[in-house]
Amino acid sequence: MPGRGASPQDAAPGSTLAFVESPVQLLNVLEWAYADALRASGSTDALRASEGTDALRVSGSTDAPRVADGDADGSGAPAGARAGGDTGVGAPGDLTVIVLSPHDPMTRGQLRRMAELAREEGVRVRWEEARGGASAPFRTISGLASLLRAARRIVIGDPFSRYVQLLLTMAKARDLIVVDDGTATMEFISQLARGERLERWHRRGSRGARDLVFAPVSAGARRRLTPGQHRRVEVFSSMPVDPPPGVTVTSNTFAWTRARFGPPKLTGGTDLVGTSLVETGVVDLERYVEAVTALTREHGATRYFAHRKEATDKLHRISVEVGLEIVRPDLPLELIARRGPIGRMILSFPSTVVHTLPLALAGTGIKVAVCDVDPAWLTSHASPRAQGFLSGVTGTARDVHRLPYAPASPSQP
Repeated sequence: MPGRGASPQDAAPGSTLAFVESPVQLLNVLEWAYADALRASGSTDALRASEGTDALRVSGSTDAPRVADGDADGSGAPAGARAGGDTGVGAPGDLTVIVLSPHDPMTRGQLRRMAELAREEGVRVRWEEARGGASAPFRTISGLASLLRAARRIVIGDPFSRYVQLLLTMAKARDLIVVDDGTATMEFISQLARGERLERWHRRGSRGARDLVFAPVSAGARRRLTPGQHRRVEVFSSMPVDPPPGVTVTSNTFAWTRARFGPPKLTGGTDLVGTSLVETGVVDLERYVEAVTALTREHGATRYFAHRKEATDKLHRISVEVGLEIVRPDLPLELIARRGPIGRMILSFPSTVVHTLPLALAGTGIKVAVCDVDPAWLTSHASPRAQGFLSGVTGTARDVHRLPYAPASPSQP
């Protein structure tokens, strides 16, 4: 679906614009819209039931809500919003999702599937080929300019994205909402609280020429993401975050996911969740394959749910050498697991899913376990912050079983 210019049906004046670049960002926009619609309707009882908590809106709190007592199927959904019932996210006429499509084929595929789900929920989705050639960014930005100026609220999924940062400098909205983009949310909040420049946690080294040229834009975006007298900033997150003063944190309990899908059929086995830590240069490939081998032998895992950014060669090795069935999900894992079939135990390395899967699968009896990353697995060029960040991801996860470092696999003769 090619990008196009603004048209009257794209968004009404004073509407809400959401910018997403990954499948999980779009999922979390749907979760935010679902919770926001319940709040706007005044359905406080329904919202409490869907979130499983007495705290409707939490500012400066990191307490994660729990599933409502007596919720046998773990959906936590209000009456009439169970799977197969009325599960629309609500307020579809107010929300327009702008997909800034990436190059990666796996990410694009999952994004298209998520866009289909969003449209089924009544949400307007506009697909932009934002990276389709040298002139694409200019076409995209010029085509969105009028919508940005008119939007009442802006929702973003990746505050580290240069594309998003540039768009933020053009926005006039007084309400800014940041939804989860995985564990990056934790680093974003920490950097915002310390007044630092926005930089992804796994980056290392001095800034290049492009970083220096873009620095004023990035600084302007950070100011836009700082709450002020005429600007409200909300973080909608399932991560444990300690926000700076003025930032409102609303808990993402995956209420829409639980209302829309499941409960899942259980296979009785063990599934292992892959990670892109090798691809980002954080973990050594050989050490990673050894750890996967050890976990598979110890826990009897049979399937490996690949991260969308994992390299094909690495997955082939895991399939051949370890004997795991490689599964390439066409949707975010939270939805795949909630729909089932899924194992009774899910193993993961430090990643977003150790925070999100316990929420999405609450009440199902599925056990989520996380394996720490041994410092010896890190590459020589991994960021100095890597070990501390990964330990923090594991240490702050709730309702998961924490595993020690995976034992080294026996050497092959």
